[in-house]
Amino acid sequence: MRSLDIDACMESFMPYLEANRRTTNTVFHVSLDPSPEDKLTDEQLRKIACEYMERMGYGKQPYIVFKHKDISREHLHIVSLRVDEQGRKLPHDFEARRSMEILRDLERKYGLHPSVKGEEQADKVGLHRVNYREGNVKQQISSVVRSCLRNYKCSSY
Repeated sequence: MRSLDIDACMESFMPYLEANRRTTNTVFHVSLDPSPEDKLTDEQLRKIACEYMERMGYGKQPYIVFKHKDISREHLHIVSLRVDEQGRKLPHDFEARRSMEILRDLERKYGLHPSVKGEEQADKVGLHRVNYREGNVKQQISSVVRSCLRNYKCSSY
């Protein structure tokens, strides 16, 4: 998570991409979204990202970690390749399931709040007045709307 020239990053991916032109799904992308309650340093985020990539089997691959805040909290995007330098396609069977298992394990290991998907979060939050001072207005409104749609019958919306 240091500043890099994007052209240099893409250049480091090229030998891998050129070694296998048959594989169509060459890019691996994941978003790691810690709970807003988890205040993590850059070093902690780096450690979690590296361990995640190792356990997913992409640790020896070149990868880029972007930290940003385009939603109500800081989160990471990791981009890597599913093709090794010799052109062999890396196995990605059950990747989503393995990813969730690894993420849950990392949450326990590092004492993080469990991540919750939108619908599950709406069930926990329930109906409450939107507080614009909290700053996550879009998320609050979304939660209220989902709860209303799930719990109330309306003749029209």
